[in-house]
Amino acid sequence: MSNLTCWLQSSLSRVYPGSAPKSSDSIDLLAARNERISFQACIHNPTESAAEVEIAVEVPAELGHLVRRVGYVPMPHVNTGTDASEIEGIGHIPGFVPDPLFPVGPDSDPRTLVGPFETQSFWITIGSCAGITPGMKEVKVRFTVDEEALPEMTARVDISEVVLQPRRNFPATHWFYADALCDWYKINLWEERFWELLPAYVRNMVEHGINCLYVPIFTPPTDGVKRPTQLLKVTEPEPGRYEFDFSDVLRWVKVGEECGAEYFEWTHFISQWGAQYALRIYRDNLDPESLLWDPETEAVSNTYRNFLAQFLPAFKAFLDENKLMERSFFHVSDEPHGDEHLDNYRRARAMLKELAPWMRVMDALSDIRYGKEGLTDMPIPSIGAWKAYAEEGIRSWVYYCCGPRGKYVQRLMDTPLAKIRMNGWLFYKLDAKGFLHWGHNYWHKSQTQQLIDPFTESSGCAWPGWAYGDTFVVYPGSDGPIDSIRWEIFGESMQDYALLQTVGIKLDDPLLAEIEGYDEFPKCEEWIARARRIILKGK
Repeated sequence: MSNLTCWLQSSLSRVYPGSAPKSSDSIDLLAARNERISFQACIHNPTESAAEVEIAVEVPAELGHLVRRVGYVPMPHVNTGTDASEIEGIGHIPGFVPDPLFPVGPDSDPRTLVGPFETQSFWITIGSCAGITPGMKEVKVRFTVDEEALPEMTARVDISEVVLQPRRNFPATHWFYADALCDWYKINLWEERFWELLPAYVRNMVEHGINCLYVPIFTPPTDGVKRPTQLLKVTEPEPGRYEFDFSDVLRWVKVGEECGAEYFEWTHFISQWGAQYALRIYRDNLDPESLLWDPETEAVSNTYRNFLAQFLPAFKAFLDENKLMERSFFHVSDEPHGDEHLDNYRRARAMLKELAPWMRVMDALSDIRYGKEGLTDMPIPSIGAWKAYAEEGIRSWVYYCCGPRGKYVQRLMDTPLAKIRMNGWLFYKLDAKGFLHWGHNYWHKSQTQQLIDPFTESSGCAWPGWAYGDTFVVYPGSDGPIDSIRWEIFGESMQDYALLQTVGIKLDDPLLAEIEGYDEFPKCEEWIARARRIILKGK
């Protein structure tokens, strides 16, 4: 088996089962203190027999490390609407793409079978603490194939004097789906097994730069009719009079705080894609027929207004008591578009402003009229519409969802990893006030309650409208999430944002001059490496 080839390479290019072998027994990496970085160790089997492979990684005592096997998932088509120059994987897709990262270690089988004429990669993450001594550290990597040791390889990690500080004043949120967790793990909502699983998912989000947690105080009115997913217990002692129990809401918030969440985002109050209907609010999560009112009750009806007039004061008291008001984000309705939606939104916003003048709202919407009229306190335009808001001097968050594609930054299965790594740089340079993404763990068929297998389907069964890789960034593991390559690189991009903030890079610094928009920016690994070296080493 000595004719197997192994090498080290950057984490910013994917390694496919059909990737050709390379020749590199070393790699040079640069990191701030308190930063996590990654690289890949790869092995190619040119023989007609399967090879049993094990990997061993040796790091200095000052460094932490995590080794994971790169898994491959099917991608039946290239995503549409994007030139080949903006796609990674042409020639390998349709086919299997590298994405899930499976644990390798004492709690899992250390052996990996590499098939004939096949390439396999391993994802190695290196972490340091703030107090580590700066300088060069060597990480040793060795493959064993059918008990025969292959030559040792070396990753040289140059630790800078810079100590990475936590990111400040940039909220980032991903919509987390409690119903998907229940469906996958076959558990009931809010049973103890649910509360045992939740912290691992929330902690993982925080570790990847997501510091705002979506709170399903009511069933989220997004992407079709969901199974009841309501934290707030609502009772109706007599017709039209309501009482509220916030105990599960508080438990969710406490999990978030314990896992490091700084902000909390609350369920939209009005239906999606039209701002027309009241929320579906239930007496019992286990009974989808236990609605308080007809699902087509108008958003500004007396029925819903009466409910909100009782709920909103209780909600404010809860927020004040738990010191959450200044750390909370509120919504009216998601993605309204067109004149009819605009009229509906105006009425719904006016009602909420009357009943809760203390509530500042934000929504994913791109029509500049919402910003000009001040209908939303913090607009969240698509990155394709961001420039219109910037030119009007309207501060905004940004989001992307399914699109825009093409030249724009994205996080899809075939988005080049170097392009994904630019997310944090773009948010920083273009002065976004926050970032929202809808698809953290959406493991359902598009706009249904039908569970899918995320290891075999990554578009919600809705390609080409929904792109492969848009619907989720983590896979379900036995007791928590399994990271994806896309998620790891996005997390490192958020570290880059924190690094720019740590060293005080100005928005007009020449270093960032090539970043002109979410579609016009450097998209190669060499630019990222050069910029990071200037920041960390001054050269």
